[in-house]
Amino acid sequence: MMNIEVKDLLDLNRTIAKELFEGVQYPWEVLDDISDFILKLGPTLPEDEFYSPKENVWIAKDAEVFESAYIGAPCIIDHNAEVRHCAFIRGSAIVGKNCVVGNSVELKNVVLFDNVQTPHYNYVGDSILGYKSHMGAGSITSNVKSDKSLVVVKGNEEIPTKRKKFGAVLGDFVEVGCNSVLNPGTVIGAHTNIYPTSSVRGVIPENSIYKNERTVVPKRIANKQI
Repeated sequence: MMNIEVKDLLDLNRTIAKELFEGVQYPWEVLDDISDFILKLGPTLPEDEFYSPKENVWIAKDAEVFESAYIGAPCIIDHNAEVRHCAFIRGSAIVGKNCVVGNSVELKNVVLFDNVQTPHYNYVGDSILGYKSHMGAGSITSNVKSDKSLVVVKGNEEIPTKRKKFGAVLGDFVEVGCNSVLNPGTVIGAHTNIYPTSSVRGVIPENSIYKNERTVVPKRIANKQI
């Protein structure tokens, strides 16, 4: 199996949710625990740095949250994050430092590590987005299979997740091109780029360029061809 464990994909020093992932092998294993973790962590956040506009929602005082944004509980929005016009955070969401949650973006049961950008018309559900990963305009995570069967992560071998809902895991520094769909159970290795308008499924290696299902090339080879 390609490197898809937490230690291979994510820098845990780049999220307020570090403790959530400690002792966990695969990132999607935390999806059932996000809400409880927020409810545990939220009350411990320093009152001089965070405020609570409603029950079980904690927002850093230096974050910018537009009045038209909807913030559902439980939720934590960390320092210097920007939640823009008409963003829809349905709850069970951790938005990291310096993140951007853009116009009409919908989040649900997610952890966005620090400096993640979901800036334009994205849906991110039941997913983990690593440090400095970026979702291009209109790109989404599809978190339920059409036949409603349990999601399996498919790489060199198959790993059952025992989950009906699981979107994607993006390693640190992943770039997803505009209007791409990440199908249920997609895992993308760190520093990988996904071409625009792609339909992605399975495990995509780190330091790669995904052009289509049959063409995934190491970045060093791709650079020589340019």
